[in-house]
Amino acid sequence: MSRKLNITVMLGGPSAEREVSLRSGEAVVSALRSLGHVVHELDPRTPDWILPSATDVVFLALHGTYGEDGTIQKRLDELAVPYTGCDAEASRIAFDKVLTKQSCIQAGVPTPKFVTVHSAAEPFPENFSVPLVVKPSRQGSSVGLQFVERVEDWPSALAVALKFDSEVLVEEKIFGRETTVGILDGKPLPVVEVRPDNGVYDAHSKYTPGATEYFCPADFEVGTTKRIQEAALAAFQSVGGRDYARVDVMVCMDGSPVVLEVNTLPGMTETSLLPKAAAAAGMNFAELCQRMVDLALKRNAASAS
Repeated sequence: MSRKLNITVMLGGPSAEREVSLRSGEAVVSALRSLGHVVHELDPRTPDWILPSATDVVFLALHGTYGEDGTIQKRLDELAVPYTGCDAEASRIAFDKVLTKQSCIQAGVPTPKFVTVHSAAEPFPENFSVPLVVKPSRQGSSVGLQFVERVEDWPSALAVALKFDSEVLVEEKIFGRETTVGILDGKPLPVVEVRPDNGVYDAHSKYTPGATEYFCPADFEVGTTKRIQEAALAAFQSVGGRDYARVDVMVCMDGSPVVLEVNTLPGMTETSLLPKAAAAAGMNFAELCQRMVDLALKRNAASAS
């Protein structure tokens, strides 16, 4: 393994996903300490945080606004400190579901038909039919998520989603199998299939033990698996991703993939989906954390030379 490092893990933060981030961060801290590194924990709840002076690299275990939308990345760039994951611009684009979809469309990556809404008074969108998925443009993937099964559900779904952001993404609901693809060092990991007991992969299904079954590698034909991975990698590249991310992909009944979104700082608990995919590729949790650190340091060394 590489040399012993001073690593600062940033966890918690001010977002709606603070509690999940704390869990991710604690798992990462434990893993990095098990490898012999000196690890500091830093919770940037307020913007006056100060990085420990001996920090070699920052491991970002933040989720949601501030941590995942490019804000923290921009600050770390100004401090000239290497950090794990995507840069500020890719983070900003990927965190904005509308910008992500626009990037996918420009790159020819299949994504559901959509429209944006900015007011709770907007009528049901023309040329759409139920069911629809309604979600804040700039929040974590399950924050403010609403489903419109009947036209009369439209106003209330819109009102809930608009509590979390001034812009709401409305897209057609894709029927099929729900998957996610981890990207690590520019390569797709084995596909994870997600089967929530209630049929909806919402916050309850994500964070309630036993509420969702996971299958990795997912049971698809070789050609279908390749198409899913190619779509995920193309979406990752379309937003300017680097090092790693997790891409959520629906697989239609005919086996065609449709990209939903790109998560640049995916969950990092032992049971999170990116670590599951890495495990299926033969990499344990501590090795995955080390790889993420190595990618950040390698990139920093290349830019310094």
